[in-house]
Amino acid sequence: MLNKIIIMGRLTRDPELRRTQSGTAVTSFSIACDRDFKSQSGEKETDFIDVVAWRGTAEFVSKYFAKGRMAVVEGRLQIRDWTDRDGGKRRSAEVVADNVYFGDSKRDSGGDFGGSSYGAPPAYGAPPASGRASGFGGGSDFAEIGEEDGELPF
Repeated sequence: MLNKIIIMGRLTRDPELRRTQSGTAVTSFSIACDRDFKSQSGEKETDFIDVVAWRGTAEFVSKYFAKGRMAVVEGRLQIRDWTDRDGGKRRSAEVVADNVYFGDSKRDSGGDFGGSSYGAPPAYGAPPASGRASGFGGGSDFAEIGEEDGELPF
């Protein structure tokens, strides 16, 4: 069986970090996702999708994300049955996040946010023409090896 979902949208509210009785971090938030098509009236429609994140992912989201920030959420769809205050049976769908990534840049968001996500490896680019690679955390000691250097060291 496969239950994998990836959504991208803007947070509709600030994430709420809570802890279970055993101390496990959990946060919930909602993502606004525009549909790819317009309604019959010519207006774009938006879906508001509830998301819950646990443990380190929850702490990461609550620390670095806020209302209006673009996020990419990777996880699974979960359907929960519950009883409301009046005793009525209810059903809710939510995404349980495995990973949450920034969907916009630091410049686009206007905030002072980093560039990676919890659970994701740092992103490394190709070395610039100078031969120095700049990856996660700034400069690096990597250098290009030219043909004149002889044999490769591995």
